[in-house]
Amino acid sequence: MREIAVRIRIKEGCEDLALPAYATEGSSGMDLRADVKGETVLAPGQIELISAGIYLSIPKGYEAQIRPRSGLALKHGITLVNAPGTIDSDYRGLVGLIVTNIGRSPYTIRRGDRIAQMVIKEVIRARLEAGQDLDRTERS
Repeated sequence: MREIAVRIRIKEGCEDLALPAYATEGSSGMDLRADVKGETVLAPGQIELISAGIYLSIPKGYEAQIRPRSGLALKHGITLVNAPGTIDSDYRGLVGLIVTNIGRSPYTIRRGDRIAQMVIKEVIRARLEAGQDLDRTERS
């Protein structure tokens, strides 16, 4: 398995939050934690921007994909509006998570809760070539 270095800076006041980390040897995503003051209650249908309390420097040629946590989605209907979200290699701002509650009950997000996961992926850029003919397939 290949590894790349991704620089991280902690938001001032977030030193108490655990750094993103892989939960197990086989995990592809690192858990991201909620940077909220105390707790935030997400009502059904509500959308909220939740800080992850970190800034990243992702190497050129890579991106960070931000994905929902399956357990929160299944048990509580907590997901991300723009799943997967993308953090580009040239973005240096605060990582924010656009969280929504599609469940039937209010859900409380507490400081430090694991609310999303981050997967680092290699990026391949496409070169579009305009033309009248496309390759034929069985489906056309």
